[in-house]
Amino acid sequence: ADTGSVCDWLPSELVTKHHLMSLSSALREVHFPSSLDAAEQARRRLAFDELLSLQLALLARRNLELAGHKPFEHVINGPKVKALIEALPFALTDEQNHAAQEILSDMAAPRIMNRLLLGDVGTGKTAVAAVALAAAADSSTQAAVMAPTSVLAQQYAQKIGPLLSLAGITWALITGSTSEEERRQIELCLADGSLSIVFGTTALLSDSVVFKQLTLAVVDEQHRFGVDQRTALRKKGQGVDLLAMSATPIPRTLALSLYGDVDTSRITKRPKAGAGVTTKLCVPENLDQAYAAVAEAVQAGHQAYLVCPLIDPSDSEDELEDVPEAARTNGKLYSATRVFEELSKTVFKDFTCDLLTGRLPETQKDQVMEKFRANKTQILVSTTVIEVGVDVPNATVMIVFNADRFGLATLHQLRGRVGRGDFPGTVYLASNAKRGSTARKRLVALEQTSDGARLAELDLELRHEGETLGYRQSGGTTLKISDLYADADLIEAAHMDALAITAQDPNLTSDAYATLGIEAKDRFGIYFEELGYK
Repeated sequence: ADTGSVCDWLPSELVTKHHLMSLSSALREVHFPSSLDAAEQARRRLAFDELLSLQLALLARRNLELAGHKPFEHVINGPKVKALIEALPFALTDEQNHAAQEILSDMAAPRIMNRLLLGDVGTGKTAVAAVALAAAADSSTQAAVMAPTSVLAQQYAQKIGPLLSLAGITWALITGSTSEEERRQIELCLADGSLSIVFGTTALLSDSVVFKQLTLAVVDEQHRFGVDQRTALRKKGQGVDLLAMSATPIPRTLALSLYGDVDTSRITKRPKAGAGVTTKLCVPENLDQAYAAVAEAVQAGHQAYLVCPLIDPSDSEDELEDVPEAARTNGKLYSATRVFEELSKTVFKDFTCDLLTGRLPETQKDQVMEKFRANKTQILVSTTVIEVGVDVPNATVMIVFNADRFGLATLHQLRGRVGRGDFPGTVYLASNAKRGSTARKRLVALEQTSDGARLAELDLELRHEGETLGYRQSGGTTLKISDLYADADLIEAAHMDALAITAQDPNLTSDAYATLGIEAKDRFGIYFEELGYK
């Protein structure tokens, strides 16, 4: 095959800088390798091309998102920030203080903030976000906090709301279950500026929600929202700063491949550790032991979760999390409705059980959670709707049925729901995964480590390649050549190169970079389509 006439779209200085093979040689070696080493060098060259295209596309998308928006420079050392910090029932840790300062510096700077706050379950991200909200109030502007579920939005309002009130900051909550009259009143106050902070779900994106001056958007569990939803919230103001928060541990290489040019703050230590959690693998024949542990905990005055992958027995497997086939087992799948019907009448008939799934109407979901928080319900059967942010310190035991059908990050989040108070928690991962299988390895890893960052790296290693981009929102393109685990050095290099190139030529139209721009758009045009640019 003649590859000699192939036009190399990568600038020669980058080829030299990273000791890459020429494009024509790489194409030849990929098809007709002269040695194993040459074949790997060819793959790395093509992987770098792909990763640089992705980084350029992500940066271009960010520039398009922010185009025409004038940044707002917030007041960051005003009386409300000071009052809020004093109102906190604890002193911020060094890490929390550092993260808060990074966020406040961004908010005061003459550029639009795009920051991701990463912190494992229980590291105190909420308190840090509250400081940012107070800065918006000090600046006489408004902030919105958008959560993926009404349960979580409500919990934010319950946790942060009283602190805001103590600092003299007005706030409200809008979810699908807010009455029409209350909602109309909140919308009026947002429009006239008398309301500073609003908590809510995607209900905040409704056309009827209009802000007098929105300058800060806080989005929780960012990977659950599509790019278009974050953009829609930002469009409700001019030059809105974005603070995205996630307890889903994401390795840096994955963060770069998902978000491109995003500044990251990390909190790694828990301010108040809670009593902690023990994770145990449980084969089907030992389920009775797990049931006995639930009964014992409830008799001692505590509460328990039973988590299932499906809502109804008739649900399709297609609705399950995208766990690679090699990392899961096939067999009977548990559904929340059936587990609730069967166990509440048999094993747990002496206890108060309830059912929580994503299909319940919002008002009913709120009622179910309220009863569980108040300890009127002892055992809650649910799906992963409880995965994010649910805070019931009295819950000490959890059984996760078909544990191998959940991603590692989800399982790590789920177990963060128990052992949050003064009593230790136990999580039983029920699975029939065979010894030595990838499925079993993933579950053993959870049994052995509670370090979210380590688990994320392991998930990346076990999943490899494009499957990892299951984290990617709204149908993004998966990578075809690069491997996020093996090519970590190339991802870092491509990211730095993309920043340098776009600083010189933001639109990639100069002679030096025009072909690069065309290549990036050809490969990752989906990012532009999401924003309405064809």
